[in-house]
Amino acid sequence: MSTLDGKTVLVAGGTGALGTAVVRAFAEAGASVTVSWVVDRERDALQQAVSGVMRVRFERADVTDPGAVAALCASAIRDTGHLDVLAQLVGGFAAAPITDTAPETWHRMVAMNATSTFLCAREAVKCMRPGRGRIVTVAAVPAVERGAANMSAYAASKAAVLSLTQSLAKELVGAGITVNAIAPTFIATPGTEAALADPEFRADVLERIAGLHRVGDPMDVAGAVVFLASPAASLITGDTILVDGGWTAR
Repeated sequence: MSTLDGKTVLVAGGTGALGTAVVRAFAEAGASVTVSWVVDRERDALQQAVSGVMRVRFERADVTDPGAVAALCASAIRDTGHLDVLAQLVGGFAAAPITDTAPETWHRMVAMNATSTFLCAREAVKCMRPGRGRIVTVAAVPAVERGAANMSAYAASKAAVLSLTQSLAKELVGAGITVNAIAPTFIATPGTEAALADPEFRADVLERIAGLHRVGDPMDVAGAVVFLASPAASLITGDTILVDGGWTAR
């Protein structure tokens, strides 16, 4: 039997390099996966990447919209009537000094990172059976390290994700639903390619990833997400797994 054989999983924001790795990992572990998407080309790339993997369904949804999230969860449980796992991967990134950060950027980071997590968790809990639910969110190293220069909007929104995760873990412990976060370092994806192409910036990142001195791979994150959703993590809640190669330990 696979680790998540027969489980119903919703991956919110499952497109892109990171989402593709997570979706494949869940499907290969035996789960039936519903994936939300917004951008056509990212959905097409994910469909191609998982073309040989069964049990993956695609649903278009703006997860900053309450109605769309409710419809997404209803679709995810269409066959089983319940949801076992929510992996909330939707998020955005912005970096600039605060004087160059427009209010629109602030609102976009809060919506993409914090509001989407709140709305997805809010609906997912309604569909989870007591004692069997798992929620996995994505925070970030700056949320753990008490902020980061020139990333005020991003860091603050990810700190909100971390606080929401911890609050939900306390609120849902009586229902037997675990809620945990992962906090990745820089992962090699198209979204980080431009920044990591700068030799000085890349050297600084590799230096900060103490000991391992390598940029993360999407599967590094996928492994942590699937672990937190698995029976092996049944006694873990309100915690954050740092997928950072030793960044915060330096």
